[in-house]
Amino acid sequence: MQSKETARRLLSYLRPHKLEFGLGILCFFLSAAVEPLIPALLKELLDQGFKPEQTIPTWIMPVIVIGLFAGRGFLSFCGTYLFSSSTSKAVLTLRRELLGAVMRADASLYNSLSPGVAASRVINDPQNATATLGGAVVTVLRNGTTLVAMLGYLFYLNWQLTLVTFAIAPLLALVVRRVQQRVHRLSRSSYELQHRLIGIVDDITRAWRVVRTFGAAEFEQKRFDTEAQLFRRVTLKSVAAGATMTPLTQIVASIGVAVILTLALIEARQGQATVGDFIAFITAMLLTISPMKHLTDVSQPITSGLVGAGACFDLIDTPPEPDRGSRDVPTDTAARDIRFERVALSYPGSEQKALAGIDLAIPEGRTIALVGPSGSGKTTVINTLLGFVAPTSGAVTLAGIDLQEIRKASLRSQFAVVSQDIVLFDGSIADNVAYVQPKDPARIEQCLKAANLWEFVQRSPDGIETLVGSNGSRLSGGQRQRLAIARALYKDARIWVFDEATSALDTESERVVQQSIEQWHGNKTLILIAHRLSTVRNADCIYVLADGRVLEQGSHAELMTRSGLYASMVQAQAVE
Repeated sequence: MQSKETARRLLSYLRPHKLEFGLGILCFFLSAAVEPLIPALLKELLDQGFKPEQTIPTWIMPVIVIGLFAGRGFLSFCGTYLFSSSTSKAVLTLRRELLGAVMRADASLYNSLSPGVAASRVINDPQNATATLGGAVVTVLRNGTTLVAMLGYLFYLNWQLTLVTFAIAPLLALVVRRVQQRVHRLSRSSYELQHRLIGIVDDITRAWRVVRTFGAAEFEQKRFDTEAQLFRRVTLKSVAAGATMTPLTQIVASIGVAVILTLALIEARQGQATVGDFIAFITAMLLTISPMKHLTDVSQPITSGLVGAGACFDLIDTPPEPDRGSRDVPTDTAARDIRFERVALSYPGSEQKALAGIDLAIPEGRTIALVGPSGSGKTTVINTLLGFVAPTSGAVTLAGIDLQEIRKASLRSQFAVVSQDIVLFDGSIADNVAYVQPKDPARIEQCLKAANLWEFVQRSPDGIETLVGSNGSRLSGGQRQRLAIARALYKDARIWVFDEATSALDTESERVVQQSIEQWHGNKTLILIAHRLSTVRNADCIYVLADGRVLEQGSHAELMTRSGLYASMVQAQAVE
């Protein structure tokens, strides 16, 4: 039932292109209709062409034969082209929906889906599934229609003998069903193992520096080999199961063929059929064997295609990120103050609270800093502000509106974020700075100067059109971070979040970036997260977090006089 539902759902993507798809099917039927003309032509040739008194011109026979084969080939080509054209459009639609599902999915999806597997699901799976199923459907149409046409012609020649063919149908159906069940189980296992291999390769390519630093090449090779060997065995079993379909069905079919041949010979010897009738019947019967063979071979590709299509639909059906908000942040709001009021938050599967009833006040235009040891809750505060996680209790408000009431798009449009995990896109420097916004070369230059990257751009032959490579692979760590800062500056949001934004910069670059950030003091709301406390000492208010709680708050000078956690952290870093 699941396979039927998958097939039905996949066909729904072809409905918008049903005219093209239908014309392709019509071409297959017309091509199949030509098939019975070949044995019919042989019958006439044997019955009439070899008589002394025959008047058929000799040259007409090769012309007719060549014409029949040429016509059948042309119709077959048209059917294949039209069918492939319609399915390629379905693949495009499916890929769009898959990418949309990935972008809309809840954050929990990214905990279980690696980038490599996600790329394979979006790009490869729709093509593989539709190509495999499309090829199988073409085979079914081409050979199925041919088989129907030949059976019709066989009934026309001798319906009694043709009925014998159907006597073996129940046994044939039983064999096919048993083999299909095994092929389906093995195809599913093979598909899952393939994506596990993709995940391993994705890990190795993303973390190649770690792999080489730890000398883990042999370890990773063994891990890959183990999964690859298992994948090979399961794939081989699947192929073997599918390969048994043809010989088993042929053995069953041979029983019927043997009976029909025997009865046909008996009728011919008794004078109940002419030589032409006998040759036409035998030729037509033999011509049914090839399409029957091809039809039995489609079981495995159909099963594999449905498994791939089912995985696509599983991803499409992934629950989207919940967005219960119905309000936008008012554009005329004078004060976009942010408040955390007794906010508690726990991640699924964790007994410890990430936030344990914290209170924060972030007035608009002020610069605040969140500091504390790792795991203190700093990043969770930012994730809560951006709507990636929701409080278990308490409330977070922006401009006096609970975040749960604000649409996610409107909420996130208020923020520009630079995190320590830099993500860049494969394009030019200008593409990454402007990202989704209209390009303004003057603004791009201004933001690059503010991020202390303009000198590098001037030295590059292509300037702002210099390509950065996949995730900025052509840039140094500091250049990648400065480019991410320039992108945040270009967005010109009301609230800027810098999460360890200067961690990869040298002291001089950090000082320049810090000065550029301080230029917006009073005009922008700045939220700074830093372990390097020299970058936060000028903040209006510093919140010191530990174990999801606010232990201290105040300016740098105030906190230093209390000799608490902040003061000890400063002293440990030798910051005066």
